[in-house]
Amino acid sequence: MFRFTSILIAAVAQAALLLAAPVSAAERWSAEKANAWYEKQPWLVGSNYNPASAINQLEMWQADTFDPKSIDKELGWAHALGMNTMRVYLHNLLWEQDAKGLKQRMNTFLEISAKHGIKPMFVLFDSCWDPEPKLGPQHPPIPGVHNSGWVQAPGRARLEDASGYPKLRDYVRDVVGSFAKDERILAWDVWNEPDNDGGGNYPKHVGKQKYVEQLLGQVFDWARSQNPVQPLTSGLWQHDDWSYAKLTPIERIQIDQSDVISFHDYNWPETFDRRVKQLQVYGRPLLCTEYMARGNGSTFDGSLPLGKRYNVAMINWGFVDGRSQTRLPWDSWKKPYTADEPTIWFHEVLRADGTPYRKAEADLIKRLTSAPKGVVPTE
Repeated sequence: MFRFTSILIAAVAQAALLLAAPVSAAERWSAEKANAWYEKQPWLVGSNYNPASAINQLEMWQADTFDPKSIDKELGWAHALGMNTMRVYLHNLLWEQDAKGLKQRMNTFLEISAKHGIKPMFVLFDSCWDPEPKLGPQHPPIPGVHNSGWVQAPGRARLEDASGYPKLRDYVRDVVGSFAKDERILAWDVWNEPDNDGGGNYPKHVGKQKYVEQLLGQVFDWARSQNPVQPLTSGLWQHDDWSYAKLTPIERIQIDQSDVISFHDYNWPETFDRRVKQLQVYGRPLLCTEYMARGNGSTFDGSLPLGKRYNVAMINWGFVDGRSQTRLPWDSWKKPYTADEPTIWFHEVLRADGTPYRKAEADLIKRLTSAPKGVVPTE
């Protein structure tokens, strides 16, 4: 254990030296600037989006499996519901594989999104699920298992290899810089759930938190160095108390560096209400970038009207049922749903043919998004 700790400390120190080169980063937005930006936005409603044809973010964006026809169809469905944003994941390996091609496909995605009145939020890194991402053809979905192909970015090996951090820096600077003035983009989420251990049945990544703690602030700096017109954020997601004194070191970086405050909540509406009130003290716009897990008590019926009342942007997990299989619950990693479907779908708004999983949910989304900002219409 002593030898491992020494190696980890040395690696983190090496990373600090490699990344210490000054950057011409702009300052974090003031609360006034952030609130002025938010005031110009409509009430933001959407989903975390992956086309039904893709098992993960690599399959979504790689040239052989990029599917603009499905994206156009599905974003058309989103527009019909009144949605105006989508949260969409990128990956550093995609940029290393084909930076020019990735940016061209991002532009195609933005053209389709704009056609349907949708301004996406792009996610640069992610700490959830498979820690060993690999380019090329992705494995088929594991029968009966939730999100069985999703991959982390940068992944275990890249987190532990400080010599490769400059390549991560170049990825962030190039992608953000290439679209820094693009008004079709809503925001940049620099790292999804950075302090998540991973989930699923994957081996635990010992020491992961220290690597992430070292890298997260740098990712904010790299993105901010491009002076984007879009705000930066990274969302809180765990713990019951988000008062500043109770935040972990990683959470403090998220709060201190985010232009707009984002968070995840997959709990009962009472918890959602409490978390919003905890975060309001920071005086910045609030974006709920993940919610809606029916079996966990987080529903459109319970949380979406609260989001409208508090003027919180609401982006649920999952849109169309597909290869990610996130209609299945988290516990499918322990007991796959191979014989029977779950009693209720966990995530997703629409079935594969575009019809709502629950018509009442679709009607609620339409009713709330069509009402004026701040107004929660009665039945």
